[in-house]
Amino acid sequence: MKRFILICLFASLGLLGACGSGRILSYPYDAGGRSLNSGASELNPHISNRYIVYTSDRRGSQDVYMFDRMNRNLINLPQLNSFDAIANHPSVSQDGRFIVFAASRQGRSNIFLFDKETGQSRNLTGNLQAEVRNPTISADGNRIAFEYTLNGQWDVLVYDRFGRRLNIPQQPQ
Repeated sequence: MKRFILICLFASLGLLGACGSGRILSYPYDAGGRSLNSGASELNPHISNRYIVYTSDRRGSQDVYMFDRMNRNLINLPQLNSFDAIANHPSVSQDGRFIVFAASRQGRSNIFLFDKETGQSRNLTGNLQAEVRNPTISADGNRIAFEYTLNGQWDVLVYDRFGRRLNIPQQPQ
């Protein structure tokens, strides 16, 4: 039986909800890939309330998956993944409606926000001429923080869920 070891990392901006200490979750192995654990690589897990999002290569490409801990099953998200993109570092809002993730397509990385209710994905960083990585979403789904670099220096940006950059003071007052 494979175990997920989840250690929660969160931005120190005071905007994103902390998820407490690390925890060990144990779910049965499913060779058919219909559960949390399979024979494939499961990477970058993020837990929020009852949901776990992670990336897996169980279908031959690195895609985002969502697992409902209460019902103990995968949630079908047919519009989420794209055959021409490599997804990584997903994060989910507390109610499970919004999933944010990084994806590389043709050598360019972007941050995407998926709305489970509408089945729509939005590229939040399509106009940002920088490399991006490691997005995380606030518990209410309204703010997304991620790392970006223009000249080799990694910094943090915060956007709202509509793709607008938020001006957050660097020093708390």
